[in-house]
Amino acid sequence: MTTLVLGGTGFIGKRAIPRLIQRGEKVVVMDINPGAADFSEFGDQVEVMRGDIMQFQDVVTAILHAKPDRIMNLAYLLGSGDDTPHFTMKLNILGMDNSFEAARICGVNRVTYASSIAVSGPQSNFGDVAIDEDAPMHGSNQYAMHKRFNEFQAQQFNHVYGMSITGIRPANVTGPDKVRGSTDHVQVVTLPASGQVANFPKAGLMRCPVHVDDIAEAFVRVTMVDKSSHPIYNSGGYPISLGDLASIVKKYLPEAEINFASPDGKDESGNYLVNNDRLLGEFELEYPPIEQRVLQIINDVRRDEGLPLVG
Repeated sequence: MTTLVLGGTGFIGKRAIPRLIQRGEKVVVMDINPGAADFSEFGDQVEVMRGDIMQFQDVVTAILHAKPDRIMNLAYLLGSGDDTPHFTMKLNILGMDNSFEAARICGVNRVTYASSIAVSGPQSNFGDVAIDEDAPMHGSNQYAMHKRFNEFQAQQFNHVYGMSITGIRPANVTGPDKVRGSTDHVQVVTLPASGQVANFPKAGLMRCPVHVDDIAEAFVRVTMVDKSSHPIYNSGGYPISLGDLASIVKKYLPEAEINFASPDGKDESGNYLVNNDRLLGEFELEYPPIEQRVLQIINDVRRDEGLPLVG
């Protein structure tokens, strides 16, 4: 069977594709930057083609070429996009709609896509409660509003056309090569790992990091079923302050210099208490301890920098 991955050479896609191959899938990747990842080790099992998800014909062409059984859409602008509203709208809204409509007219019923924890908005709207997928959405920046509309549009396609479109709301995805979107929770780990001083404004800022390997696995498991029990799933993660994350880093790198200007920040944090029982239960997922993932990122960075690994 064949999976078409839109935006497949990006941060999550290049981790998801090997997992699809392990499950016996042939994978066709469409990306505007086809050379951003190397899949040559997989030979004919992975085919990469250039295409722009903002161009409807490109998406149709990719689907007609791949003849996929399912589509995974990971093509979107990571980050708020508030400074480029027109371009961001075209990529996040028009691009997403292109993937749904092209799948429909080409007869591909199964589509998965990336929404975001950003739809929820600040944690202060909910108090100290882990919110589930049915909680009200308060996200109001460009990125959050686009993801809210993506979820609405997916429901429309499912209702009107009987499609099986499912979204995942990744929390604060982390990994050694994360450079866009929310990155403070990444830099708390990666800067000390490479021997750099790390300075941040507020130690109390809360985040919900989840490792990119875990998100990739979630996307693959959800994509590989013909129909999920629900239209949207929270990824969840590890609710933790930047200060506490820094303390974990210092367990492995005692000499790390991580500075905070203030202990404040909790009251202005985005949603970090997330109920992900729906995803973990239905798809039998289990995240490793956060200390294990922090150590993994530290050693990934140090390996790339030619520095001694830590244990």
